[in-house]
Amino acid sequence: MAPYNKKEENHHTDKEKMGDHILMLHNDNVNTFDDVINALITICQHESSQAEQCATIAHYKGSCEIKRGPFLKLASLQKKLEEKSLKATIHQLIIP
Repeated sequence: MAPYNKKEENHHTDKEKMGDHILMLHNDNVNTFDDVINALITICQHESSQAEQCATIAHYKGSCEIKRGPFLKLASLQKKLEEKSLKATIHQLIIP
């Protein structure tokens, strides 16, 4: 029987909860703040204040992490965002 290591189990569980990919929203000069905020609320299920913060961060910093999860789920969200003319990319999350 293998020894039980609770620390390894918790680390694995935390990693699964966070997901293994990141969906990033990128700034553009096409969409208004209201367009971006509405898309984040509708598509990504963000609260209004969270959507406003993400839109502001993307505007001033160039991009903002908007969601973490499995690749296939994020790819679906990315497609819906792109249908609204928003630029979004998926990156693999690297956990040391």
